[in-house]
Amino acid sequence: MRLNRRVATFVAMAVLAAGVASAQDPRVEISGLAGWTFSDGVTGAAVTVPGVGTFNGIEPKDSFSWGLTLGFFVTPNVQVEFLYDQQKSQFAVTGTSAIDIGDVNVSNYHGVLAYNFGESDAQVRPFVFGGLGATRYGTLGFTAGGQDREIGGETQFSTTWGAGLKLYPGESFGIRLQGRWTPTYIKSDAEGWWCDPYWGCYVLSDAQYSNQWELTGGISLRF
Repeated sequence: MRLNRRVATFVAMAVLAAGVASAQDPRVEISGLAGWTFSDGVTGAAVTVPGVGTFNGIEPKDSFSWGLTLGFFVTPNVQVEFLYDQQKSQFAVTGTSAIDIGDVNVSNYHGVLAYNFGESDAQVRPFVFGGLGATRYGTLGFTAGGQDREIGGETQFSTTWGAGLKLYPGESFGIRLQGRWTPTYIKSDAEGWWCDPYWGCYVLSDAQYSNQWELTGGISLRF
């Protein structure tokens, strides 16, 4: 009887210790990031402004950006994250010359699936990620003809892809370095016709994307 009680006590203590160890394994990670984003835009029909030039493109300029991530480890290596990022930029029209129009915020909202290499307690962990979401181009204010004008914001579907390195000098504190590419669908241009004897004829289109290439670094807290 005493032996059975001792075995039961040992099993209970082992289960409790395993539960404590599991609770101590970090499951949540929050990161704050800041860096620089290189951007491009899209082109369209050329517009000529007498005495100024001919313009056929519009794009956000390269600029400072910052972001936040909130991630949950579903396994020691697989992590589900929500990513928010904002680029504080200016829109410029391009062609024979480039002219700044006004300030604009470009915001990214993405659900991300990440894979972290190595053990969960490693001090250095490379990682890769990909996600789906949306990019919002904020309201654009500008002056034309001596009058203040405003163009409403626009939200478009986008994906995001990246890789980086996590450094953990402490159990709950880390440094996150990453590069990220975000292509945002803007529009499709007709490229001509394609005909098939069975399916018939239809218009071919060429999709245009506005791309952001971002390099950021920041701190992470995990618990």
